[in-house]
Amino acid sequence: MSILNEILGQVSDNATVQNLAAKVGLTPEQAEQAIAALSHAHTQDGDTVETASQHTGIPTDTLSQIVHHIGGEGSLGQFASLIEGQGGLSSMLGGLKKFF
Repeated sequence: MSILNEILGQVSDNATVQNLAAKVGLTPEQAEQAIAALSHAHTQDGDTVETASQHTGIPTDTLSQIVHHIGGEGSLGQFASLIEGQGGLSSMLGGLKKFF
């Protein structure tokens, strides 16, 4: 989780996966999955939150809260770029790309 914590820190002040998970009622693992799915969905056609929800099963209202906590849609673009710079979603979160 340290890579995601580092990226979250670059995009949103004082954010950590654990802190974000607690705020939205998810486990840290679910929060990681949600962040990665939102970042990936941001680069796809369609509604980011709806797409991420379809692939993770996490409710759209929870995903919307995550988007808000990490700084909005603009931050998702930064987040997606930073994740890709760290080797991509699949290398970071092992197999998440199978959803996409």
